[in-house]
Amino acid sequence: MNIGAAAKASGVSAKMIRYYESIGLIGQAHRTEAGYRTYGQDDLRTLGFIRHSRELGFSLAEVTRLLALWRDDDRASADVKKLAMAHIEEIDRKIAHMAAMRDTLVKLADCCHGDGHPDCSILDALSQSAG
Repeated sequence: MNIGAAAKASGVSAKMIRYYESIGLIGQAHRTEAGYRTYGQDDLRTLGFIRHSRELGFSLAEVTRLLALWRDDDRASADVKKLAMAHIEEIDRKIAHMAAMRDTLVKLADCCHGDGHPDCSILDALSQSAG
């Protein structure tokens, strides 16, 4: 199938398919005599794997490692779990950081009168942080 059909079938845009090919995440596509890329079922499975991994927030470097593990029949599942657990720890750090940001913004918004006057405790707090 051509790149447009592969994009539709895999849920990965044609632009991203070309990018993944350029960085070696997927193999070089077969080419027709006219030079058009063609993709098979193995390519679609790989693209689906990449798409799902990216949806879970794995970086391209992590996806590269996951793909290597996926393709290695002699892999240890402990290696896969280690990678997943490290990713979970990073997600937990991001969640904690965002929760702290939210708590700070809630406190600032609660202190703001939100009326027609120019005085604003939110802007005051932000300007104190800037200095």
